Amino acid sequence: MMKRFGILAACLAALGLFAAPDEVEMKESVPFTVRGGLPNFAAKLKAGEPVTIVYFGGSITEQNGWRVQSADFLRQLYPNSKISPVNAAIGGTGSDLGAFRLAHDALTYKPDLVFVEFAVNDGGAKPERIRKAMEGIVRQIRKALPECDICFVYTITKANIKDYQAGKLPASASIMEGIAEYYKFPTVNISYEVAKLEKEGKLVMAASDKGVTRVSGDELDALAKVPRTADGKIVFSGDGVHPYADTGHVIYTNALKAAMPAMLEAGKPGAYTLPAPLFAGNWENTAALPLDTPGIKLSGDITLLPDDNAVARQFARRLPKIWKLGSGASIEFKFKGSKVMFYDLLGPDCGTLEVTLDGETRELRRFDAYCTYRRLGIGGIGDNLDPAAIHTVKITATGKPFDKRAILFERNRADFDKDNAKYAPFVNYIGTIFLVGELVQ
Repeated sequence: MMKRFGILAACLAALGLFAAPDEVEMKESVPFTVRGGLPNFAAKLKAGEPVTIVYFGGSITEQNGWRVQSADFLRQLYPNSKISPVNAAIGGTGSDLGAFRLAHDALTYKPDLVFVEFAVNDGGAKPERIRKAMEGIVRQIRKALPECDICFVYTITKANIKDYQAGKLPASASIMEGIAEYYKFPTVNISYEVAKLEKEGKLVMAASDKGVTRVSGDELDALAKVPRTADGKIVFSGDGVHPYADTGHVIYTNALKAAMPAMLEAGKPGAYTLPAPLFAGNWENTAALPLDTPGIKLSGDITLLPDDNAVARQFARRLPKIWKLGSGASIEFKFKGSKVMFYDLLGPDCGTLEVTLDGETRELRRFDAYCTYRRLGIGGIGDNLDPAAIHTVKITATGKPFDKRAILFERNRADFDKDNAKYAPFVNYIGTIFLVGELVQ
């Protein structure tokens, strides 16, 4: 038995997966790795059949950049196949939310290919969390759609470019690469050429004083005239993160174009078999529960927003149901599992929630320095819990006032002074409870 364990440990170590929770083996930075390719996706394209591509990631994918350009490229290659892209990206979010919203935002479209882009937004996350979330995403796709192909893509920022230039993937991408190796699907390092050009002095990561003030939204797509340096260097972006559509995103798309032929020729079509999990407790068994699910008790000043409500309309694509909580409103439930969160909104009229888990209480403020507008958020309640135990949760809207102007970025305080009324309420909006586990009635 010990000999067999030693062999298994050696194999996992070679993949960079047999390590302490916070240890990461930095993987080599190469332009792309084909592995098993995209055989099912390729077979449909070659047969002229319709295909659906889900682009699943953060704000870099949400921009009208490599996502739009790569779909157009595939349409040119396969004009007889109807190619339907799905924008399943949400700015400012990582794989932790991704593992819980995957079923609603991606799998409902029954995609033939899912591009997954979370390397940048997972950059500050703990390795153990990335492993659980990213493997959970892969296993959910494989379980629900055994013939769906998967491809991880790695994007870059001014903060992590040195890792790429040293020939290594950043920690988050290295973890993802290990998962892709185990499940034998391709990865494309669309950052490779960006890092190379910057090192050669041919590209600057940021050359604009226009900061991106929104985590997501139209401002990320504001192009105007893309700036260039006086000596003609390519300007990747305005903020060192979000590429300009006709510079940084073109480099990203070209990297995908270079990898695509090899990925479309590799492998044999057919259903994928699901091996044993790499990481115990990965987030493959998630539940996303609206607040009207039996077993969730609502009390006090809490109302379901009607479909024609402005807030409900704005977020209907991601949150089909949203409840507004006034002061003292509460949500109570019990569950058996290892993790619990909620899917809510942050915004100018939002206040503080009091969260109690198994008798321990803390406060979560749903307002931050960006809150001149509303955006989606996730509130963490508990993680790494005893999966065999029954846990009790209560969420209460406190209605307590606080100084919102002082919390806003200085550049955003003019908005507060201009329209103080929109910041006056202290309410909350919650749509869904997320569990790794199951609700207990």
